[in-house]
Amino acid sequence: MKIVSVSGKSLYNSEKKLVKDAVSDALESGANIRGANLRGAYFSGADLRDADLRGAYLRDAYLRGANLSGADFSGADFSGADLRGANISGAYLRGADFSGAYLRDADLRDADLSGADLSGADLSGADFSGADLRDADLSGADLRVAKNIPYIPLSCPSKGSFTAWKKIRGKLIELEIPADASRSSATTNKCRCDKAKVISITDIATNEQISKVINYKFGSTLYKVGEMVYPDAFDEDRYKECSNGIHFFIDKQLAIDY
Repeated sequence: MKIVSVSGKSLYNSEKKLVKDAVSDALESGANIRGANLRGAYFSGADLRDADLRGAYLRDAYLRGANLSGADFSGADFSGADLRGANISGAYLRGADFSGAYLRDADLRDADLSGADLSGADLSGADFSGADLRDADLSGADLRVAKNIPYIPLSCPSKGSFTAWKKIRGKLIELEIPADASRSSATTNKCRCDKAKVISITDIATNEQISKVINYKFGSTLYKVGEMVYPDAFDEDRYKECSNGIHFFIDKQLAIDY
């Protein structure tokens, strides 16, 4: 079998059928098309089963109803692409960018989506049975009537009070999250809550104990030892990891390293 390398080559063509046929022919001949530039390309109903398209550039591509089962699209860019009704079962999509993509009713069973960016994606009606969503970014994604979303336990205790940590401009803050606080986490170790009590504030560089620090990142929030602190609002959607709320980590070292 002759191997024809077109890695990184632009296969985009204004004639949609030519692009689709060119890629199909390349795959059938055993071509290596990793990293191919396929922006805006037309693949409606295309058979890309088991294809190796790692790192491919598929932004705004039209893949509605395509068969991508078992394909390797690790690190590929699907941002804004139309994958409605596509069969993506068992595909390797580690670190792929699906931000703003249309995946309504897509078959994502057993797909490896670890570390994938699904922020703002339309995932309504998609089937996630057996999918790996570890460290995936689902912030702002539409998950209405999505099926079989894997159970992802909270990274913080689901009930009761507990100690947590956060860092602001080199200052390590020890927090007590009260038992009646709302709390959530998405798919990573970062958590949010709607209130907390400040136990201590330590300058990480000097180990000096200080009494207060102001977080200017989202508005202006004062953290003062011995007092409660509240965010401007708390977003109940757990998958909006960086939304409103007091952000914290359960592990002290994770907070220091963040």
